Amino acid sequence: MKLNNILLAAAIALSTAACDDFIDVPPTGVINGELAYSEPEGMVTAAYASLGDCWYTYPFNLWPYGDVASDDCLKGGSGTTDTGYHPMEIWSTLTSTPGELDELWYRLYCNISRCNRALIALEQHGVEKLGEKTAAQRVGEVHFLRGHNYFKLLTMFRQIPWIDEVVFANNTHEQVRNDEFTYEELFKKVIGEFEAAYNALPEEVTDGGGRANKIAAAAYLAKCYLTLAWGDGYEASNGVNFINRDYMQKVVDYTDDVVSSQYGYLEDFGDIFLPECKNSKESIFAVQTSDYAEDNTKFGRANWSNMLNGCWGMWSCGWDFHKPSQNLVNAFKTRDGLPMFDDYNNSIDYPVKGVATSQKWDPRLFHTVGMPSFPYKYEEEYTMTKENSRTPNTYGYYTSLKEVPQRSKGETFNGSWQAFAMNDYVLRYSDVMLMRAEALIELDRMGEARTIINDIRDRAANSISKHIGYASEFCQISPYPTTYFTTKESARRCLQWERRLEMAMENGRYFDLRRWGVASTTLNAYFDSEKNSTYDGQSYGQYYQDAHYTAGKNEFYPVPYNQLYYVPGLYVQNKGYN
Repeated sequence: MKLNNILLAAAIALSTAACDDFIDVPPTGVINGELAYSEPEGMVTAAYASLGDCWYTYPFNLWPYGDVASDDCLKGGSGTTDTGYHPMEIWSTLTSTPGELDELWYRLYCNISRCNRALIALEQHGVEKLGEKTAAQRVGEVHFLRGHNYFKLLTMFRQIPWIDEVVFANNTHEQVRNDEFTYEELFKKVIGEFEAAYNALPEEVTDGGGRANKIAAAAYLAKCYLTLAWGDGYEASNGVNFINRDYMQKVVDYTDDVVSSQYGYLEDFGDIFLPECKNSKESIFAVQTSDYAEDNTKFGRANWSNMLNGCWGMWSCGWDFHKPSQNLVNAFKTRDGLPMFDDYNNSIDYPVKGVATSQKWDPRLFHTVGMPSFPYKYEEEYTMTKENSRTPNTYGYYTSLKEVPQRSKGETFNGSWQAFAMNDYVLRYSDVMLMRAEALIELDRMGEARTIINDIRDRAANSISKHIGYASEFCQISPYPTTYFTTKESARRCLQWERRLEMAMENGRYFDLRRWGVASTTLNAYFDSEKNSTYDGQSYGQYYQDAHYTAGKNEFYPVPYNQLYYVPGLYVQNKGYN
């Protein structure tokens, strides 16, 4: 285990590839070593700051691992060797050696180290410095943050060492094995973190934006139980034949709190992904960002995870990563306002502004995917063309819209890279409501699940005139009739399709496929079709001819090679990997 021996790292952790301009910027979120433990509030702030200490080689939002690894997304960039993420999109060449995996593991444990230090500081000086009530709240917040980081590690790597404040204080981290606990036991530990937060935190927090509250803890508890409810993550023991109804009931119980809370749906789907709405009622918990004009700093607190993901030629340094797939675009097709479940991918289709077609689309397509001939993020003065693709013969012409602001708003950082003050959603309202609907279906409460899903579809239907009126002729969406929810099989298909469309390009698609036990069948079929993609005569995606997903191995990412050999013999590798 590589743990940071420096008291606290800079709040913005930059790789050696960073621009020299950053070197002279005083780090934020840092506490003087001699005073650290006597300043518990500062230690908690540092733990929060670590949420945004990301970089494109260790993006905490996991876009290469949740989207590029799925059927929603192509890697993008200048070619298959641009960054180390190509093995994640074809799976067949994935090993434990990519430096990106090692960096992600290491940085997430650095975040956990901050949480452990904060808990020690709160134990020693919390009541004295903050008072009993505030100290108890801060303890709950830190447990939430530690649970969040462990959830990501467990989601990625399955077999991980559990390093808490006791291990940290005793300096015994090099004695903690990564197979000490089973997958379910580790999840129960993560659940324990969120239970501690749930029991300590108020429903609403008034002393600072971006803090965790009781409702965020409830939503995360629902997410944990939903993951566990489907099985152990490996397809042979995961999926519809392994449903744990007790865990599904926990999902419903905890989302009850969310339903009765101050959170809810924004009226227009597009508003969710505009910076002026980033802390709206839709946002239950998000990694906070700010623009330099807002916080009076040189560069602001930008979202560095997504620094590669701007559109080529649209932004001064848009490097054109995170590219929507043709399969995803096809999935938005509708017939009589409903998804084309069985034949959506039989032909390659895409809307072209000004070209009439009988094919209709779910309106969310135009909020999610940038396409040639259409305005980029709603602004007609910035209309996309085929020139806005860096390598169309490899990655096609589509671009992702959700993680970027409108072009007229500009970048937060504009140098050799570009970055934006766009929050990263960890939990948003419709995401949690779809978790609830998923559990309700498994509990035979199909009518309630249908109501939730149709509420989300109704919001999509009402999300045309404000931002995408130029695409109105292409849009058609209808609520699901009751006949679609007469069996679990049909209801599941509706739910899983709805989740794909609502949450597309938000970094979670692969983890959904794994949870449902359908990753191998879905991805191998996708590889077979996507390698033949074309747009206006231009073929792309041919590299998928080398792709293959192996069930029983690829469900989880390998424990990084460097971690395996940091203390030889201490860690074991996930099955199937060397």
